Amino acid sequence: MTNPQQRAVLSGSCRRTPERAMPMFRRIWAASELAHDVLRFAPTNIILAAIHTRRGLKWGIPAMLLAVPYGLVIILCRAELESGGPGWFNLIVLLAAWNMLKFLLIGPVSIVLLVRARLREHGEQRRERRVDRETVAVDGASLR
Repeated sequence: MTNPQQRAVLSGSCRRTPERAMPMFRRIWAASELAHDVLRFAPTNIILAAIHTRRGLKWGIPAMLLAVPYGLVIILCRAELESGGPGWFNLIVLLAAWNMLKFLLIGPVSIVLLVRARLREHGEQRRERRVDRETVAVDGASLR
């Protein structure tokens, strides 16, 4: 005869307590941090990080052209796979497709970010000119 706890485990209705589940979340968090640290130095991510700076926003549209070689890699690997090539070419196809999407999306994103940055800079310049005019007006009035 089994006790109620053993019956729950055998029936599959036993749930983990939060205390026992926490190490799993710590491991997942540590793995994601490690992946972020490694992928930060990937060539495409370095280029995208440079484009996301204020000086690099103007290069978003030309960077979209970097998607073309990735598209060619996808076409060539798919052709090789269809003719009986090794299965690990699927990983190359996935990686090339992901990088191609990143470069295709950076163009519109950089345009939006560039417009926002220019509008912000224009507003700052207008405020500075207004403050300068008010300062000159106050100084000119106090000199009389």
